[in-house]
Amino acid sequence: MRQAVSLDTGRRPVTVTFDPSGYACSQLAAELADEWVELMAAAVLSTGACRGFRKAISDFCTYLDSAEPRAAEASLAAVEPDLHHAVTEWIRLLPAAYRAGSPSPAWLASRLRQLIARRIAHPGRPVAGHLHGWVKGALGVSKGQCVEVDEFSRADKKQIVQAAWAARRATEERIKKGWALAAVGRDPRVDGWAEPANLLWALAHGVWTCEDIAERLPPPAQWSAPLRELLPPGTLPQHTVNCLLRHLVGMLYPHNLDLHSYRILLMAATGRTSEEVVALHEDDIEYGPRSVLIDFTKQRARTTRRSAYSTPAQKEDRVLHPSNPRLDVAELTRSLLALARPLAERSATTPVPLFLRAAVSHHTMTVQSFRGTGSGLRLTDWLNIHNVRIDGPADIRRLRKSGKVEKALTFKGRISDIADDHTEETFRRSYAHGTTLRVIAGQVITTAQQHWLSKALAGPVVLDQEQSLQDPEAEAALGLSAQDIEQLRAGELDMGVSSCRDPFTSPFGRPGQMCPVAPTRCLECRNAFILPSNLPQLLLFAAHLEQLRHRLAPRHFHALWGQSQANLTEVLGLRTGAEISRARQRIADEGLTLQLPISSQAEFDV
Repeated sequence: MRQAVSLDTGRRPVTVTFDPSGYACSQLAAELADEWVELMAAAVLSTGACRGFRKAISDFCTYLDSAEPRAAEASLAAVEPDLHHAVTEWIRLLPAAYRAGSPSPAWLASRLRQLIARRIAHPGRPVAGHLHGWVKGALGVSKGQCVEVDEFSRADKKQIVQAAWAARRATEERIKKGWALAAVGRDPRVDGWAEPANLLWALAHGVWTCEDIAERLPPPAQWSAPLRELLPPGTLPQHTVNCLLRHLVGMLYPHNLDLHSYRILLMAATGRTSEEVVALHEDDIEYGPRSVLIDFTKQRARTTRRSAYSTPAQKEDRVLHPSNPRLDVAELTRSLLALARPLAERSATTPVPLFLRAAVSHHTMTVQSFRGTGSGLRLTDWLNIHNVRIDGPADIRRLRKSGKVEKALTFKGRISDIADDHTEETFRRSYAHGTTLRVIAGQVITTAQQHWLSKALAGPVVLDQEQSLQDPEAEAALGLSAQDIEQLRAGELDMGVSSCRDPFTSPFGRPGQMCPVAPTRCLECRNAFILPSNLPQLLLFAAHLEQLRHRLAPRHFHALWGQSQANLTEVLGLRTGAEISRARQRIADEGLTLQLPISSQAEFDV
């Protein structure tokens, strides 16, 4: 028999056993099991990971027993039978036992390869055949992909949280009454074994164990009426004592289904995963006057992140507000610690885990960590007990996904903010689908539209008369200084097609750089001021654009010059026919030409 020690979600040691003698290839099973035990001792992995390695050994040995006639002779050190062939065949058949695309086959194969690689690394433990090549080469099976879940609908989430609030209040009220009843009880040896208060007193003070009470209880026919009322209806005679003990323990301590409501509320309040919430203990929490700091640990990613949560104002500060339930992280964690501390003291567990519960089996009470799986322990069972009906699977991961969707809406699809509690790659793989993806995609489209709309609206400023610059209110209205206005009037900022507020703060160039696109992009620039004196150059620029329209494909012209063309048409539409005629006459009389940089005159063969 091999035994490996792992850690459960409450970081308490759990022993996992494996018996190699149960297989025909017992020697091979023992060799793999020895590597498994050493790996667990060195790495101290979670109980789930520990059992996963055990399953990989068990599945492979079971296959070898059925497929290899000489399974009893199998050994990593032996050439025959050929284990390399057996491993590759086992891997080839693995996907057939799982749904299409499941990651489980690759997970099991990689665990077996990890154990064989450990044995190869020890010089005194020979590994024969071609297994060295398999360990260094390809695994032989695709990694697969997890099936991602969608979030709860808002109505379903509201229903679940409300049920969790009601269940939490009922749990705390039940335990409060249980301890109050235990406080008035006496030693059963003195006051009798048929009174609930005396039995609760014995359990609360640790004077008598559940086994002691089971031995000393009178026959059920002699029980008092208050004691019989504690039994659920329809209890079978052979289960009477165990059901009574379970009910008595439940009056003092939370049981597994009670903790589901706290998990739901904490996940809804923090937005964290079930794994992070359930693993909390008192050393992870630091209370302040107005906030609480919590260190969340992800065992799989081996990361710890600290988060702060504010606490509501004191009751005297919110007299005018209704006393509706609020997801207060500090209050929830304090309540959990108050429930878990008596159990931690009974089991000498330090630091105190938040999710600790009492369980009774075969007249024996044990202190255990919360379990979200198993018969009668699942979220599905909790939902059925509280008459909660939801659409889709009852998967606690959907509550985490709901938080992610709400976060995506709050931060308007910014991945750097949404994915702040894990890597962006993990977010892309695990959360960027469904509603979250639609929010991000919608925000990207909206941002792009807003970008181009702002560029279209933030165009040049058109002045009908240059004398308007002399208006005393021009400085405030145009956002210019007196020096800027004087330079505009003197023509010192004339860029040809328009004048410029400041050529060294161009939105098309780096700060401090002379505008690199003037004058071809002046009609798209927010720094531009178009004065009546710019009209001749505007007409020449319009003719230049007309030439480009004939030379370029329509789509190409629109992409390059469409915005300038639209703004130019709008500007020229503000001028009278007489002004345009005088400007054309000036062009002809003075021989004016369009002032363009040499680079815009060049032609390229494409």
